[in-house]
Amino acid sequence: MSLTKRLGADGWNICSYFVDRHLAEGRGDRIAIRCGEDRVTYFELATMVNRVANVLTDLGVRRGDRVLLALSDGLEFVATWYGAQKLGAVTAECYTFLAPKDYAYFLSYADPAVVVADSVTIGAIREAVSMAPGPDHRRLVVGMRDGVRDDEEGFEQTVGQAAPEFAPTRVGSDDAAVWKFTTGSTGAPKACVHPARSPFLSFESYARGVLDIGEDDIVLPVPKLFFGYARDLAALYPFGVGASGIVFHDRTTPERIFELIARHQPTILVNVPTMMSAMVAHPDAGNQDLSCLRLCTSAGEALPTEVHRRWDELFGVEVLDGMGSSEAYHIYLSNRPGAGRRGTMGVPVPGYSARIVGEDGVALADGDIGRLEVTGPTMASGYYGDEERSRRSFDGDTVHTEDLCLRDAEGYFSYRGRADDLLKVGGIWVAPAEIEDCLLGHPDVLETAVIGYSKEGLVRPRAYVVARDGSSPELASDLQVFARARLAGHKYPRDIRVVSELPRTANGKLDRAALRVAAEHELAED
Repeated sequence: MSLTKRLGADGWNICSYFVDRHLAEGRGDRIAIRCGEDRVTYFELATMVNRVANVLTDLGVRRGDRVLLALSDGLEFVATWYGAQKLGAVTAECYTFLAPKDYAYFLSYADPAVVVADSVTIGAIREAVSMAPGPDHRRLVVGMRDGVRDDEEGFEQTVGQAAPEFAPTRVGSDDAAVWKFTTGSTGAPKACVHPARSPFLSFESYARGVLDIGEDDIVLPVPKLFFGYARDLAALYPFGVGASGIVFHDRTTPERIFELIARHQPTILVNVPTMMSAMVAHPDAGNQDLSCLRLCTSAGEALPTEVHRRWDELFGVEVLDGMGSSEAYHIYLSNRPGAGRRGTMGVPVPGYSARIVGEDGVALADGDIGRLEVTGPTMASGYYGDEERSRRSFDGDTVHTEDLCLRDAEGYFSYRGRADDLLKVGGIWVAPAEIEDCLLGHPDVLETAVIGYSKEGLVRPRAYVVARDGSSPELASDLQVFARARLAGHKYPRDIRVVSELPRTANGKLDRAALRVAAEHELAED
């Protein structure tokens, strides 16, 4: 059946499919969201979504307008996202712990009709508005009954008084519906503009085709909902089958995740390598019961083989390591249940294909490292406001990435870093990920990151290391001996710095740019 027939010849609405459909099909009393002690049914969620859609409409939001969410996780986030979708607006989300200058960038770049904020973000957003005055952005503020200004609207008051019915706006499957921001690790975040069909097709391909998500699943996300990887897996894909997602307001820690698993008994844990490393290193990890989980997903960055091994030994929960991007909407490479391989990103998700190409764009043989190209049904139409970069990255339903990968003879893909992360040491290209994987095999290493530094005009690898149980004066030299015994002579790190933590982007990815800046400062001081 064609996509037009499945979604409707006269258009469709994301909210109608993922929320309202359950009321029409008799599943209105099923739990959609678990938040603390609250259990929110699909009927209750649909009612709140309608109220939010009415409030946004009253604030002037129209079909095609952008609504920017700067919200902590909770029912309000989910209801606002679907409320904006129901009236045909375009949703975009940003991190909740940004500086005013960063919010000023998002306000200027996105030019939203309404900004939905809360007590965590509103102060910085108010300052951002004063820093970069521009078009009027109406502000809807969650959780501040007494602190709302005259030029703002209180969420609880207005939503509570709004009508509980709202007719969905049908949009074309090619119409813009979702903005997903790049991480900003290689520059200012850019919005990948996705059409209304992408959420549905990603749900079919990944959630159903790989995870086999069902109505009895309960999904717990480690990252926060502003990160599309988490929002889709906790508050979109489960809703496609009448399952439920867990949302929580506070920051994520290993202790919090262990506590939520014990309380809610989720079946799917949406994870990232940084938190997996912290969970296996936790002093009480051996006493945790994760048997309720049928699987754990990992994405955002490559999962080190050593971390994966420790996870398997401690928890015994199958990990489906995968790879996705804002450009492709969600995951396009993934391991499969019962057929996973440590150290790989798996194989293409149903409906997608991938190949490794050289600088000339010609496909490389299995085992050769090159740039990854991905083709599939959920590619963005481009980067908003950046036609040149869009032409370089997108070609119809294909995206040309800067990710370096290889494919083995069985069709499994392995990540080898970003093209702009490669180091040329002694005239030979070196992937930092290879050195990092080696160092992670040392029992005293919790995390590590490798960049290049210049000495006497020559590039050398430098490793920043977070020690598992605190540093010792001998650790750096011990690690050099360890690495030299396992790596080619030009690859071992000539300089090892033991640090308390590594810089991360808002999405939890390693921020190599910040490390390079720190290295430049260190060089200047030397």
